[in-house]
Amino acid sequence: MPKMKSNRGAAKTFRTTASGKIKRNKAYKSHILTKKSTKTKRNLRKATLVSKADSARVKQMIQQG
Repeated sequence: MPKMKSNRGAAKTFRTTASGKIKRNKAYKSHILTKKSTKTKRNLRKATLVSKADSARVKQMIQQG
């Protein structure tokens, strides 16, 4: 049986930290930015962690086959 392939879209989207947590970028930063405040846009720049409930699913997608 061949090796399982990782989900390439997920592998490019998520990054693993040294402690094993998963980092992601925030959504809503691509367009329609004129109605968003400067503070909102500044806070969207920062990366954040994937929630605990979703992290197992994301880890399975980004694992190397």
